[in-house]
Amino acid sequence: MATRDPYSVLGVSRSASADDIKKAYRKLAKEHHPDLKPGDAANEERFKEISAAYTLLSDSEKRARFDRGEIDSSGQERHAGFGSRARSNRGRAYSGTADDSYFTSTGGGDDWFSDLFGGGRRRGGGAGGGAGGATGGSAGPRVRGSDISYSVTVPFIEAATGAKRRINLSNGKSIDVAIPPGTENETKLRLKGQGLPGMGGMPNGDAIVEVHVESHPFFTRQDHDIHVEVPVTLNEAVLGATIHVPTISGKVAVKVPPGANTGSVLRLRGKGVMNQATKQPGDQYVKLKVVLPDPPDAELVKFVEQWAKTRSYDVRRKAGLE
Repeated sequence: MATRDPYSVLGVSRSASADDIKKAYRKLAKEHHPDLKPGDAANEERFKEISAAYTLLSDSEKRARFDRGEIDSSGQERHAGFGSRARSNRGRAYSGTADDSYFTSTGGGDDWFSDLFGGGRRRGGGAGGGAGGATGGSAGPRVRGSDISYSVTVPFIEAATGAKRRINLSNGKSIDVAIPPGTENETKLRLKGQGLPGMGGMPNGDAIVEVHVESHPFFTRQDHDIHVEVPVTLNEAVLGATIHVPTISGKVAVKVPPGANTGSVLRLRGKGVMNQATKQPGDQYVKLKVVLPDPPDAELVKFVEQWAKTRSYDVRRKAGLE
């Protein structure tokens, strides 16, 4: 069967640059890669045609010979003197026939194909053995399956302490994904072999799960430490007290020292987020905020009025604000 003009196949002009040819091929290969339409024979043939066209045009020597009319669009010699070479394995390397050579990019070690389809280029074993023979003579493409991206959203506490989330895969299966303790926002988890199926005996791709962590109404996270602001009453601040403070693992009793002030910070060791690298948790920092009664207490107001007549202190000057 005659093959089409490779320039027409890629949709480029005969004056197209090498970069234009590569861009056109990348675009078409993404649209017609067999992983995306498994079992679609027409699409697979289209992909072979695209790959064969690129294989010829990406080789500057072969492209020049084609432009001069020395070889045809399948790479076959047009002159009788080259008939034996046309039937050789070298001729097959850009013929577009159904062997795995059309997955082999050309151009002096250009290895971007693995980035495009997540799988690493795999060369065929040549004519008569090698890797091709190991597949039992399969004429189909050999390529690793593509990765597929998913996303899950988890509450702040569950991301900090660990959780599980069930996701539905593209193949219809459901799988429970373990969210490790201490997971940060936009962490990517890799599930081996849960992506698109490989072809020609190559491995499946992976599922890449991006975890989005919801914000919390009063906890914030800095690295592996948790920060929280806790209000205290005037009498708790002046006299000291034991109060209950929330942590990611539940409430704990904390002693507020006498004379505590707004901005005073208490450290709770080991109450932060687990560091997966060191297997040690961070700390929690409790920032105190003194809150007066609302509405104001009449007796407290009267007491302060009398107290202020004989006692005063300058907080702004001490802070350098005056």
